[in-house]
Amino acid sequence: MTEPLRTLLCFNNHPTFFSLPFDQIGPVWKATQELMSAISKLDGVQIVGTFDDDQTMVGASQGFPFTWYILADFPNREAVQAACNLLRTIVVGEGNDRLWKYMTVEARMGRALEIPDL
Repeated sequence: MTEPLRTLLCFNNHPTFFSLPFDQIGPVWKATQELMSAISKLDGVQIVGTFDDDQTMVGASQGFPFTWYILADFPNREAVQAACNLLRTIVVGEGNDRLWKYMTVEARMGRALEIPDL
C-alpha cells in the first residue's frame, strides 16, 4: 500500500468575489460548499482539517497568506488534480460563471511528518 499524499489545498478569494454586492454572495458560497463536499467525497480522500482566517484577514489576497485551506490525505496526484479541477467545473448560481472566477487554488503536496514520542 502506498503512502497517501498529504496535501494542503490553499484557496484565495479573488477581488471579483469581494466586489459582489452583499446580496449576491449567496450563490458563490453555495458553490464553495459544493466544492468542499465534492473534495471530501473524492475516492480515497481523507480530510484532516480545515482553516479559515476570515476573522483576522479581510479582503482579497494575491498569494500567501491564502484565504482558506483544506488539509487532506489524497491517494495520488491524479486525485489532487481532480480536486483542483473542480473550480473549473462547478457552476455558480444560474449564470455561466464557474467557481474559478471567484477563487484560485494552489496544492502543496508532501508527506505526513510524524512527531516523535521522546
